[in-house]
Amino acid sequence: MQFVENAQTVMKELHSEIEIQASAERVWKLLTDFTSFPKWNPFIRRVTGQVKEGERLKVYIQPSGAEAMTFRPTILKAEPNRELRWLGHFLMPGLFDGEHIFIIEPLGENCVRFVQREIFQGSLVPLFADKLDSETTRGFAEMNQALKAQAEQEKP
Repeated sequence: MQFVENAQTVMKELHSEIEIQASAERVWKLLTDFTSFPKWNPFIRRVTGQVKEGERLKVYIQPSGAEAMTFRPTILKAEPNRELRWLGHFLMPGLFDGEHIFIIEPLGENCVRFVQREIFQGSLVPLFADKLDSETTRGFAEMNQALKAQAEQEKP
């Protein structure tokens, strides 16, 4: 985790990664099958919208033991089997912006590194820093573990 503050920019970055014994295609399919999130995802509980650059999503998150939050990010990048990236704002741009990044790095035929990052910027970031370090970081880890378990299950 990184926290940078100066007169122009307040930024904090969270980072979590996990190795998954599955193909990039399988991990991507799970990551972008938003309708299945309520069944397996303990952090991002629901998402509505299309996986398409420029699309505005409705995302409902709730890390374990924390309050739920709904926001409406816009997809910045949707590169199949490689990267999904969206940008959301709290109230208005510049106060508390979060760019959520999911990266799938192939390590072998049926092995990937799944990286989940979020870059927070804006004047309200210091107010939420403790919750980001505890609740959001915990949510990343829980989601990564759940994605790994789901991806490594045998296909029905």
